[in-house]
Amino acid sequence: MPPRPYAIHVPDAVLDDLRERLARTRWPDAIPGTGWEYGADVEYVRDLCEYWRTGYDWRAREAELNRYPGFLCEIDGVDIHFWHVRGKGPNPMPLLLVHGWPGSIFEFHHLIGALTDPASHGGDAADSFDVVIPALPGYGFGGQTKERGWGPTRTAAAFDHLMTKELGYARYATQGGDWGGIITARMGGAHAPNIIGCHLNFIVAFPPANPTPEDQPVAEFRAKFQTEETAYSQLHGTKPMSLAVAQADSPAGMAAWIVEKFRSWSDCDGDIESVYTKDQLLTNIMFYWAPNSSAGASRMYFEARRDPAAMMAKVEVPVGIAMFPKEIYRARPSWVEGRFNVQRWTEFERGGPFAAMEQPAALLEDVRAFFRTLR
Repeated sequence: MPPRPYAIHVPDAVLDDLRERLARTRWPDAIPGTGWEYGADVEYVRDLCEYWRTGYDWRAREAELNRYPGFLCEIDGVDIHFWHVRGKGPNPMPLLLVHGWPGSIFEFHHLIGALTDPASHGGDAADSFDVVIPALPGYGFGGQTKERGWGPTRTAAAFDHLMTKELGYARYATQGGDWGGIITARMGGAHAPNIIGCHLNFIVAFPPANPTPEDQPVAEFRAKFQTEETAYSQLHGTKPMSLAVAQADSPAGMAAWIVEKFRSWSDCDGDIESVYTKDQLLTNIMFYWAPNSSAGASRMYFEARRDPAAMMAKVEVPVGIAMFPKEIYRARPSWVEGRFNVQRWTEFERGGPFAAMEQPAALLEDVRAFFRTLR
């Protein structure tokens, strides 16, 4: 079905219901002084939710989101929601940008102008892109998945169909982090003739059995993350609907689950608002709360466990890797030899898994520099 225009609009009744639920939140007790040690800091989440109820202006954020052309396109039985913005320059390169969890297409919103119209943002018009930013199936304001199997491989096929069959691009570039990194890497392998190159700020790669001294710090970081930070993945991957019932009912519970990840994973030294504003955090959360999409989002983990080929895709098209120091699955170049055709590997001094929001200027320049060589 051809793409059809779509603007985000949350009904007043949904916003009224949200405020009522926030006002009725039954808060748990926390051990005094523990803060974030046991997970979400109840006092921080309470403060955030009070701002959500009384100060946050969704209608203003909604108008900002709708500044760029939005569309829905039914592919394989699911409505894919996406922004599609044409570039201003001599020969814009088509670029697909793919997010992960607990992010959304909002992660890329503030980069659209610089990517599509670099000359107006201090850059070179020759670096312009036609930008396509789709929500993962079941995420955000698109349609919900109604059957099994919507893992990375099926999503990769749907996005390739969107780019080539619906939008008419013979070849295109990709960029992604988290699930976006896995899915776009899968596209680079399974749909290679259509892919100009893949830029990734997340890769699935494992340390060698006998790490070198240079490998050791990264291997230790990975081991610590695996021990202390993967309960969310185990839960999403095995019992996603158990959590989804709670998140569909409680905006405070959803905020706690998502904000704790932004705080724990980001390069913020424990101060989440040193990197993100409350408005940014809540706008991202609204992509889960308003359309009631937490169930569809978490099911990606369940389906990925049944899609092992996607997690270790071999990619022979040119690959650029942006490695941020707090990326939850950090790796070293030697760990991907034989799997990825790495043409550019950049190590950054600051930043984490939400690079488009944490370090937008750094990510933007790395994307431009990598694809400049492939134009």
